[in-house]
Amino acid sequence: MSDFKQRALDYHSQPSPGKICINLTTPAETVEDLALAYSPGVAEPVREIAADPDNAYKYTAKGNTVAVISNGTAILGLGNLGPLASKPVMEGKALLFKRFANIDSFDIEVTHNTVDDFINTVANIADSFGGINLEDIKAPECFEIEQELKRRCNVPVFHDDQHGTAIVTAAGMLNALEIQGKQIHDCTIVCLGAGAAAIACMELLIKCGAQRERIYMLDRNGVIHTRRDDLNEYKQLFANNTDKRTLEDVIEGADVFVGVSGANLLSAEALKLMAPNPVVFACSNPDPEIKPELALKVRDDLIMATGRSDYPNQVNNVLCFPFIFRGALDVRATAINDEMKVAAVEAIRNLAKEPVPEEVLKASGVSSLTFGPQYIIPKPMDPRLLKNVARAVSIAAVESGVAKLDLPAV
Repeated sequence: MSDFKQRALDYHSQPSPGKICINLTTPAETVEDLALAYSPGVAEPVREIAADPDNAYKYTAKGNTVAVISNGTAILGLGNLGPLASKPVMEGKALLFKRFANIDSFDIEVTHNTVDDFINTVANIADSFGGINLEDIKAPECFEIEQELKRRCNVPVFHDDQHGTAIVTAAGMLNALEIQGKQIHDCTIVCLGAGAAAIACMELLIKCGAQRERIYMLDRNGVIHTRRDDLNEYKQLFANNTDKRTLEDVIEGADVFVGVSGANLLSAEALKLMAPNPVVFACSNPDPEIKPELALKVRDDLIMATGRSDYPNQVNNVLCFPFIFRGALDVRATAINDEMKVAAVEAIRNLAKEPVPEEVLKASGVSSLTFGPQYIIPKPMDPRLLKNVARAVSIAAVESGVAKLDLPAV
């Protein structure tokens, strides 16, 4: 057993199994405490909530809780290993919510037979929480699940594999293109991968100015084009009217490559075909579509990002999801809409242009960070993310009409 594997197993089992627990927020030491906490005192907030459901936010923890829910059909890079196997990941998300945004989370792993079963299960428990974070659900079912839950639930529903990835990708991409002297609306983009993350990334890039007709998406069968008859409704949105069929065909002269597919699928020869000053986001984990060492050896005019923490420019969802929920919960938003996502993109990308505090440098293990090819997105340990991103999201929620509360005081 490798040293890292053993340390990972020890981390999850010691000093007690798992990564999260429940703590009390009120005293429970005396008979009077218990009378207030449970019977008969608990009857009073029950009556208040029955009279006005919004009182649940006043008398319970609902307003600062998020349910992290999965069926285990797309666990990290491990695939469909089932609901119970996904529990360490969901506990990990709960840990990140608490660590970065002080949001309490409960992980829920759902065993079901049909998509409708899953949807009904989540919809039926949604009112217990302030928000729903969907996680590790395979495509294309994840699209239907999220869409229907958004329709049925009174709290914001957010599939992080789609939108968290898309927000961080867009923030880094816009900054990389700015450094390279390019405008996103002029760029040809190649996306290797056609699952949940790929489709969400491309849709958000379009909202940020990319041209749909200049995006070439590829799945296991090659370029997604208009003459294919094997495309689901989500892939059809990216069916390009082209005679190009292979990665090599579409990457010639391309400005941007986004990989959300698998290891070592972008060759050095293909990378050489890209336009001057290209941007490559090779986000397959744990092994990227092309190793940075090889990519930078082939193209010294390249800006590159990966999903890994041991290389510069890590595309990491933790830059987004705790803070977008913090911003949504702070104004009691009923949804997380496109305006809130774009606000998060702008807040994240702008933070990368500010001077980096010493505490962030120390936590990141580097001596300096300056906006440029090796630093296009903030580091996950940057404490300014909470204030900047959450506030931007709250403002967007209020301005777009999905907030039930006014902006909190700064």
